[in-house]
This record gives sequence, structure tokens and C-alpha cells, in this order.
Amino acid sequence: MSRLSRAAFFLICTIIVFTTMAYGAVHQPTLALFYFFVAVLLLFWASDCWVSGEMRFSRSWLQLPLFAFAVYGFVQIIPFGSYAEAGGITDIPRTISIEPFATQLTSLHILALCVLFSVTLVCLDSAKRLRHLVTFIIVFGFIYAFYAILQSVLSPTKIYGIYGHRSATPFGSFVNRHNFAAFMEMAVSIPLGLLFVGAVRRDKKLLYIVAVTLMTSALLLSGSRGGFIALLAEIILLIILTTSAKGKRNFLLKAALSLLLVAAAVGGAIFVGGDTSLTRFSEQAASQDISSNRFHIWSVTLEVIADNLPFGAGLGAYTQAYTQFDTLSGHDLVEQAHNDYLQVLADAGLIGLIIGILFLFWFFREGIKNSRRSNTFRRGVAIGAFAGCFAILIHSIFDFVLHITAISVMFLTLMALLVAAGRRFEDDFKEFDEPRRRSASVASFGKRFVK
Repeated sequence: MSRLSRAAFFLICTIIVFTTMAYGAVHQPTLALFYFFVAVLLLFWASDCWVSGEMRFSRSWLQLPLFAFAVYGFVQIIPFGSYAEAGGITDIPRTISIEPFATQLTSLHILALCVLFSVTLVCLDSAKRLRHLVTFIIVFGFIYAFYAILQSVLSPTKIYGIYGHRSATPFGSFVNRHNFAAFMEMAVSIPLGLLFVGAVRRDKKLLYIVAVTLMTSALLLSGSRGGFIALLAEIILLIILTTSAKGKRNFLLKAALSLLLVAAAVGGAIFVGGDTSLTRFSEQAASQDISSNRFHIWSVTLEVIADNLPFGAGLGAYTQAYTQFDTLSGHDLVEQAHNDYLQVLADAGLIGLIIGILFLFWFFREGIKNSRRSNTFRRGVAIGAFAGCFAILIHSIFDFVLHITAISVMFLTLMALLVAAGRRFEDDFKEFDEPRRRSASVASFGKRFVK
């Protein structure tokens, strides 16, 4: 491993922490720093290739849909003729996007995320680094959950005790509690995956259980109903992937473990106090707050989709497209559809639908394939990462979590772990498999000796 490669790996971890702690990296100054870090990361990768004399890249198919989205965004801003004179203005370019500048910015943002994902796939080139990244996510998730719970008690309306917004419901370092819940869904998935497959040593199990309990308690305290549903979907998928068809006893044990973890998380949330995801289920589905009145937003979004088929209104142009069909006063600005699937159709039309289907196909194929790895640790990482990404896909039905930079970064990191868990490295660790094989051979020898 070269110094440049090590520097790139360190920078990837830095980006995860920075985007999370900097309010999710949604404001222009933090976005500028994020783009700077990605540019430096790309420079590290290119320099490493130059020094080593080898072009290092990943062949994972999961990269293609992401790059396709970015490319299609740039296609949407290509002028195809011009509009007739309007209001004394002539030569207005005719583009697919109704807001070319917003589409250009969105495409560049997606391209930056693509670069981050591709370089992360290249940097995960050893079992040692895979372990380091797994440990980093677990430790960071634990510390971040502890901080978020502490802040919810000491400063529930202001992030870091300084930043607040009258119309926001902050939690942790995120302005929106749903985004915090989405981050926790992914952070907790890795230790859950390792616990469910039995890849955690007996002397460390208590630490893992404490970390999982703290992270799930923080998720519940955030008050995100979508996050709670996504967490349940994540646990159900973990049980399905780690239980064989004939393993009834194994299924019951894992179901009991899941119930205990959820009960511990609920108990922790009740102990801390305040509103939780469970208490918020008693609220009405359609609030007077436009940000949570999803049924109205979804109905308007369907009109946007129908009006902009087959090519979409343009990536990032949802606000402008929505305003034309909004039947309310228009006093509140709706910037997201609160459903990433509907927004893909609204922004990218049938082209976006095709790209999205290809992504889901390759994602589920990769997840199912790597969840069958023989190496216990690698299988735990793959199953955990798969379940964490699956939880985000479920959460995206109710919210716009993948539009937040920090969530996208963590999502792509889990996907990189999922892909890396299926590779073979020179320094592969097999300590979790070898004792079982050794004990099996000893047992068979004992039987022969008795005979």
C-alpha cells in the first residue's frame, strides 16, 4: 500500500465525518469543502496510478447507474433549438430541463458522489482496510449517537447549541430529524450484521450490543416514523438472510435477539424522555405543516410526472415544476417530493426509471450473492451493508434522505463495503471460519477413535 493510497483512505473517512457533522453538508460553504475533498481524493488516486504505473479501477456494475444519472443531467441542459420571443427576450435555449442551472448543479453533485464511490471501491483493496473501515463506522456511529442523545436533552432545538431554525426539527447535527434517523439506520446495520452471523468474538459481544442499543435508541428519540419503519425492515431482512429454511431454532433465537434489542432501544428512549418515533405514530398522517403533508405533495408530483413525460422536468428542477401545479397558497416552498422514487420520475422521466431499475437489479444481485460468502466476517459485513442500504431504500418512500450529502456519502460507503466483501484479498482473515473447521475435524477424529 502506497502513501498516496493510505492518504486517500484516510480522506474517505474524513469525508464521512465532515459531511455528517457539518449539518449534513447541504449548505453552500460545506458543499464547497466537500467538492474540494473529492477533488483532492481524485488527485490522490490519479497520482497513485501514475507512480505505480498501473491504472487501478473497479469493475463493479453499481457505478454505471450513478454515472448514467450524472450524464443524463448534462444531456438535459443541451440546447435543442430556441423558443420564440417571449416578453421581448429572444434566443432562449430550448432544453429538456425547465431549470438548466439547477440541473447543472445537481449533475455536478452526482458526479462528485460518483467519483467518491469509485475511488472508495479502489481503496478497499485489502481485508485489513475492510476491517478498519468497518471498525471506523461502528465507533463513529456509537460516539455520534451518544452525542445526539446528549444534545436532545441539553439543547433540543439548536444544533451544537448555536444553530436553530424556526421551521426545522433538528436532531444530532442534522436540521431534519428524518436525516439523522437515516444515518443511524446505516451506522447500526454493520454491527447488527456481524452479530447476526456470529462474527463477533464472545469477549466483544457486549460492546457490540451496547453500541447497537445506543444507536437504535437515538434513532427512536429522533421521532422519525419513516426511520422506525426502515429499521424494522432492516431487521426483518437480516433475519431472512441469516436464517436457513430448516433453521427454526436459529430463527427463533434471532427473532428473540431482535425483540430484545428493540425493547432495549425503546427502554433507553423512554428513560431519556421526550417524543419518540413510537409516540409520533399517534399523530395524524396529514399535518398542516406542508413539509409533512405528504399526500398532497405526492398528488401534485404525479401531475408533474404526467406533464413532463418522457424525459422529466430536469434534475434539481422539481421546485419549479411543482409550483405550476400546486393548488395551495404557494406560501410554503416545496423543494422535495418526500418520495425519492416519485422525484426520480418527475426529474428524469422514463430515462430515470430505466436507470433506477438497473441500479436496483445490480444492487440486489450483489447483495444476495455476497451474503452467501463462506468467510463469516465478510458475510456479516455484506449482510449488514446490504440491510443498511435496503433500509434507506425503504425510508426513501417517505422522505428525501438520499438528497442529503451526508446520507448519500454513507450510503455509497455501505455499497462499497458490500462490493468489497465479495472480493478475495491476499491478506484475507479466516479466523472465524477456521476454528469451526478445526473443531469439525477433531470431532470426526474422535468418532473414529471411539469406533
